[in-house]
Amino acid sequence: MRRGLPQDGGLIDKDKDPEMGKIDILGIVGSLRKDSYNRALLKAAQELAPDGAVLSLIELHGIPVFNQDDEMAPPATVLEFKRRVLAADAILFATPEYNYSVPGALKNAIDWASRPYGKSAWLGKPAAVMGASTGSLGTVRAQYHLRQILVAQNMPVVSQPEVMLSNAEKRFDRSGRLTDEPARELIQALLSALLLLVKNNPIGKSQAA
Repeated sequence: MRRGLPQDGGLIDKDKDPEMGKIDILGIVGSLRKDSYNRALLKAAQELAPDGAVLSLIELHGIPVFNQDDEMAPPATVLEFKRRVLAADAILFATPEYNYSVPGALKNAIDWASRPYGKSAWLGKPAAVMGASTGSLGTVRAQYHLRQILVAQNMPVVSQPEVMLSNAEKRFDRSGRLTDEPARELIQALLSALLLLVKNNPIGKSQAA
């Protein structure tokens, strides 16, 4: 949850900082594509975030290919990515599907933030998964593969509902806003389930403290 002291050391006025005390969800854009439907899906989730939560997004641009030789002195982009993951109370992944799996850029970022051994930023962090695709299966295989990857980090993941948006080109308007009302309702339900998972998961909350 968002907390801390201002630089002058004084107390924070919660009335002046409405985000204070809210559950901090980090939305990870799993695609590098400029007009990604998955980025648009996360933008919709930002609109639909329930009271008591704030959702911020992070991109994967600039994160180099993981090299274990560099894990003890990672580049600045990796350090910032890992800092954002550690600071969050929960993670919301939005992934496309490439060749029955997650994009290489997303798997690469997960690998970086899990290293070095014993210093994973993911460990025990509550998470939820969603995805959009122009295909008919709506990233179902990528999502199940991602869930398998997250098992290695002991991350509790929301099981239901599953947000698997198929035929994505028909679900957004020209400005990129999600117009499909059933999909919007599913995202709201997913976020509510994620908040409940955070509240029932003291390990993940202590990770973010």
